[in-house]
Amino acid sequence: MSERELTLLVEGRLELLGRIPRGSNAAFLVQVSCGDDSDYAVYKPETGERPLFDFEPGLHRRERAAYLLSEYLGWGIVPPTVIREDSPMGIGSLQLFIECDFREHYFTLYADAPETHRRLLQIALFDCVANNTDRKSGHVLRGHDGTVWGIDHGLCFSAGFKLRTVIWDFAGAAIPGTLLEGIAPLAETVPQDVAELLDDAEVTALQRRVRRLLREGVLPVDRTGMRYPWPLV
Repeated sequence: MSERELTLLVEGRLELLGRIPRGSNAAFLVQVSCGDDSDYAVYKPETGERPLFDFEPGLHRRERAAYLLSEYLGWGIVPPTVIREDSPMGIGSLQLFIECDFREHYFTLYADAPETHRRLLQIALFDCVANNTDRKSGHVLRGHDGTVWGIDHGLCFSAGFKLRTVIWDFAGAAIPGTLLEGIAPLAETVPQDVAELLDDAEVTALQRRVRRLLREGVLPVDRTGMRYPWPLV
């Protein structure tokens, strides 16, 4: 992604087009415009969040933190995401909308597109680092340019281990050395722009998860069979 997308998200005028259906929390499709340039984005206002017992209000901060972590790693998993206060329904996250074939998702990509497997393993590792509690199959998209993305990261970075994901096909697989090298610095220091969106316990827990991944060198295995989100897609 280029500076164009980030400029649009940060500075663009927002036009609310409609609500995106079926989500637990309110999400809206918006058009973002700067002069003659425009694009689509997904807007998730804090006011549209359903109260949760295990996450404080303000899931937009976690959406932004996931993007910043993805960028720090250089993995480009999360579409450009910013926090906007001057939004139609108040403060919330604004993420570039990915044009894709929504008939494709994790299950179809794993089964029908083996060339995506390395990318899917990378997303699985990212979810372990971020402690993703909600990696549904439909949260993995392949853009029209072939890029495989991960979206919906509002339920990440809990201090307690809460990993719930559909990506268990790589359980027990060795983590490629280049990916281990990528996450290794996080064992000692979490980037400030990520850390300031989390609390101290969540930052410490992220470092602890990275140290375990570095020590074991393999993706975790769910021996309970219970670490799946619902619905699966």
